Amino acid sequence: MIYSEGKVGRIFIIRLGDDDILPYCIEKFAEKHGITVGQAILIGGIKSGDIIVGPRKNNEMPPDPMMLPIDGVHEVVGIGVLAPDKSGKPSFHIHAALGRSGKTTTGCLRTGAKVWKVGEMVLYEILGADVARLPDKETGFDLLVPRSSEKK
Repeated sequence: MIYSEGKVGRIFIIRLGDDDILPYCIEKFAEKHGITVGQAILIGGIKSGDIIVGPRKNNEMPPDPMMLPIDGVHEVVGIGVLAPDKSGKPSFHIHAALGRSGKTTTGCLRTGAKVWKVGEMVLYEILGADVARLPDKETGFDLLVPRSSEKK
């Protein structure tokens, strides 16, 4: 385990609108407001896009992602982490559970998902944490890397 300690800075209450695209709209918001690191909670509706629901094979690296289309309006609850990428730009990684007609699909919204009418988000800025989202050669993922930490 590696970690970096920080403190809560500003807290933003954000209302996302119809057709806002996650995670992109949060990355743009973070860039505009100078947020480097943060954590977000989301509730609302999602109407389209794709959700990554896992790798096709668990022993294949880099993994081949399984993607499902978001077909129709779904209720959504999600949580994500904001960290700078290798170039210092905000990168928002969000996983969500999407429900419709008594069925739930859970996964990553990395490829983009459009908000339906409204999304409500609380974004907590984290100050003082030295982290970045950096490419990992083995997995092909951009992984969260605390850079000023002790290994435990």
